[in-house]
Amino acid sequence: MTCSTVLVIEDNELNLKLVRGLLTLDKYGVLEATDAEAGIQLVRAHRPDLILMDIQLPGMDGLTATREIKKDPDLARIPIVALTSYAMQGDEEKALAAGCAGYITKPIDTRQFLEMIAQFLRGNDLAS
Repeated sequence: MTCSTVLVIEDNELNLKLVRGLLTLDKYGVLEATDAEAGIQLVRAHRPDLILMDIQLPGMDGLTATREIKKDPDLARIPIVALTSYAMQGDEEKALAAGCAGYITKPIDTRQFLEMIAQFLRGNDLAS
């Protein structure tokens, strides 16, 4: 079985450490970026199986980065999941409209996180 690779685009060091720890515990390959521009470069270079995209990033925000990735026909098939602490009414709809396959709110529910990741990798869209 090949290991899936997840790109985490997250500017908060503690959140990044938590997500990295959970993913590596379940044997996922992990790529990391702390801003959208670096994340887009990693997507182009490595073509990960899944992208976890923080919405509030320095510089280019996560929704703009999602739209940028989805415009590229070579990258559009990669599922992007919004990962955000900004869970205001309408935010999930904005994320889905930008091209996200789903929406995970922070703080992350560590008991359900890995199952949600597995479902996104299987192509099952869902939101928390």
